[in-house]
Amino acid sequence: MPVKIRLSRHGKKGFAFYHIVVADGRAPRDGKFIEKIGVYNPNTNPATIDLSFDRALDWLQKGAQPTDTCRAILSYKGVMYKKHLLGGVAKGAFSAEEAESRFAKWMEQKAAKIEAKANKLGADKTAAEKARLAEEAKVNEERAKALAAKKAAAAEEAAKLAAEQAAEEAEAAATEGVAEEAPETKIAQEEA
Repeated sequence: MPVKIRLSRHGKKGFAFYHIVVADGRAPRDGKFIEKIGVYNPNTNPATIDLSFDRALDWLQKGAQPTDTCRAILSYKGVMYKKHLLGGVAKGAFSAEEAESRFAKWMEQKAAKIEAKANKLGADKTAAEKARLAEEAKVNEERAKALAAKKAAAAEEAAKLAAEQAAEEAEAAATEGVAEEAPETKIAQEEA
């Protein structure tokens, strides 16, 4: 019976996450499995991988074949490297202590890389947020300038309209004053 380490799809449409399972190669993708050894969620950045390291290593040593994606996940978590080191110990290339020290060194480097990526993502996110806020402030400033110009134009228009009305009123008052003076002068001329 060919045993595979593979992914079993779960989650909803467009937002899948996977169980890492050990299953018979002939079983359906989401069907019967022998053991669940972890969970893989690609929706987060960086992807979340929760893996039972010892069980995965045990199944690899028993001859289970990982699929390409599972091989990448196992390599990312160090299971494949640990299997490689244990193979070197079995052949007598180096001691078990040497293998453990190499593996510990590799895990420290890997953790540093993961932390650096997380820090970079956080820094990029804050930089993008600052850039978005600066752009928004710039747009708001332009809108404020346009609104101020519009208000100034409206005030200028209102002042011009008020000046025209005042001129019309003055002109109307002047014509009324001339019309009122005219009858008095006629009366004065008739009396004389």
